[in-house]
Amino acid sequence: MLLDTHGRTATDLRVSLTDRCNLRCTYCMPEEGLSWLARPELLTDDEIVRLVRLAVTELGVTEVRFTGGEPLLRPGLAGIVARCAALTPRPRVSLTTNGIGLERTAAALASAGLDRVNVSLDTLDPDTFHRLTRRHRHGDVLRGLAAARAAGLAPVKVNSVLMPGVNDAEAPDLLAWAMEHGYELRFIEQMPLDAQHGWQRAGMVTADDILTSLRTRFTLTPEDTGRRGSAPAEHWLVDGGPHRVGVIASVTRPFCRACDRTRLTADGQVRNCLFAREETDLRGALRSGAGDAEIARLWRAAMWGKKAGSGLDDPSFVQPDRPMSAIGG
Repeated sequence: MLLDTHGRTATDLRVSLTDRCNLRCTYCMPEEGLSWLARPELLTDDEIVRLVRLAVTELGVTEVRFTGGEPLLRPGLAGIVARCAALTPRPRVSLTTNGIGLERTAAALASAGLDRVNVSLDTLDPDTFHRLTRRHRHGDVLRGLAAARAAGLAPVKVNSVLMPGVNDAEAPDLLAWAMEHGYELRFIEQMPLDAQHGWQRAGMVTADDILTSLRTRFTLTPEDTGRRGSAPAEHWLVDGGPHRVGVIASVTRPFCRACDRTRLTADGQVRNCLFAREETDLRGALRSGAGDAEIARLWRAAMWGKKAGSGLDDPSFVQPDRPMSAIGG
């Protein structure tokens, strides 16, 4: 098992398949993009599947989430999903995506064994979408969401980040729209993981801000009292249910005490925390001929050293060098 010194066990593996993205979200990267990893630096399909197999069969991982960058840009994605879904014991397999390209791939991914998707969408307004992402792809995301629902990738979760003065007034409209279409909406506080290192706590839309906005139109009843566990989102029933909304307060109400995640970057580095500044190189071990036992030992050691928390509230906090697009959500 992937244990740490604070009594936590990592059972949720986040696998970044690429650092590339076809959007340029203002809270993530500059308009010109970033210096992407060269192809030889990326894990191959076989290397990804080998590490996932090891995590699932030897290290106690029960859920595998493929992320990016934008994972739909990864050639051979359906094959990777199929090989991982065929493992015994079978992990639950999911995908976090911006939704562009999901219209043409959702059915194939479902057939390959994908269980569900999380799709990022921060606004219902195409012009605001362009302002946030610097791309005119709003309609593609909406069609991708519909395709995911039609393919049975349920529950279809929608992740939204609110930015002050841009889309922070849209929270009630986003929730009404999500309920109308049968999507499960989750708001995420903006985190200090932008490539520009321009994040400022004072300019962040907080979980309390979001809930205050939602309560102008809806009655929210806490759903997670006493049983939230390792789930990152706090959930509220909307107007008594059955619909619900989640808020991931990574900054103002961190959930580190119950964290169950381990992360693998597209270039084969283990990160024991989203905000970690140290990594453990599994790609080097793989390519030098290390056996499964040695790789498992390295992975266990990486997780054993996990800190108690992210350190966001510590005045000495330093943002990781890698941005979110190079870590994986």
